[in-house]
Amino acid sequence: QLQLVESGGGLVQPGGSLRLSCAVSGFTLDYYDIGWFRQAPGKEREGVSCSRRGGGTNSADSVKGRFTISRDNAKNTVYLQMNSLKPEDTAVYYCAADRLRWDTHVQAMCVSNLYNSWGQGTQVTVSS
Repeated sequence: QLQLVESGGGLVQPGGSLRLSCAVSGFTLDYYDIGWFRQAPGKEREGVSCSRRGGGTNSADSVKGRFTISRDNAKNTVYLQMNSLKPEDTAVYYCAADRLRWDTHVQAMCVSNLYNSWGQGTQVTVSS
């Protein structure tokens, strides 16, 4: 059974940084595509940053240059380093995993309905 557990959320001032972690179990991270998604109140869930199992990442334009996704396959953990945080980054952040079709382009992988296994989410609040 695939399990994903996010941690690292919290309250941070604008301009600050946070690192989210997603610990996975029940599967080998190497063989899965991973995504970070977020959902703000009253808004749809959106893709933030995603990592292809064979290599390659994709991030939303709104976070490019500020957020970085990385994975440590040996630790079965995925990270989202978030720098220069803005109030509009406030949301519940989720990690998700799946094995996408082999021909899914990395630029098209950060779509929530492609993923079937989800964590419970961690709240990130950016406020002064």
